[in-house]
Amino acid sequence: MLGKLIIFSAPSGSGKSTIVNWLMQEHPELKLYFSVSCTSRPPRGDERHGVEYFFVSPDEFRDLISQNAFLEYEQVYEGRYYGTLTRQVELQRQNGQNVVFDIDVKGGINVKRHYGEQALSIFIQPPSIDELRRRLTLRATDSKEQIATRIDKAAYELTFAPEFDHVVVNDDLEKAKAEVLQLVKSFLAE
Repeated sequence: MLGKLIIFSAPSGSGKSTIVNWLMQEHPELKLYFSVSCTSRPPRGDERHGVEYFFVSPDEFRDLISQNAFLEYEQVYEGRYYGTLTRQVELQRQNGQNVVFDIDVKGGINVKRHYGEQALSIFIQPPSIDELRRRLTLRATDSKEQIATRIDKAAYELTFAPEFDHVVVNDDLEKAKAEVLQLVKSFLAE
């Protein structure tokens, strides 16, 4: 049986990765597996080709673009690309894996457009921009300038929330986890 696709998108600091990691670790019965993306950046630390990412050169990435090999891709910086390979997603689905995307908003919309009803798209939304600013400040990983940039980007990303199948407001983490779990279980049962 073909696996299904579950897309998670959110502004930085919304709690998306926390919710996705919890879902995958605490609910193995759902057979959830991350989509393995492709990037033109070199591996960091212990990262391995084909596990965390498929690592290719910028030229190889551009060749893949010209072959229409991606469901979605983005050039984040000059020569630094990230993308989702169609053939990798299809291979995972054929192996019965339910493929999870922890992906930027535009990428999430593109994957949903491609797969339609075979994909569930969930937007994790912070309760407010002020709360998002507070969370990013408490993280203490970014400068004030970086936080301001993230807040501006978040305000833009929030405008895309209506394009997702479901919006989960993360004002209470346990409540948001329970809501996401119910959405995913219902979708996989269809």
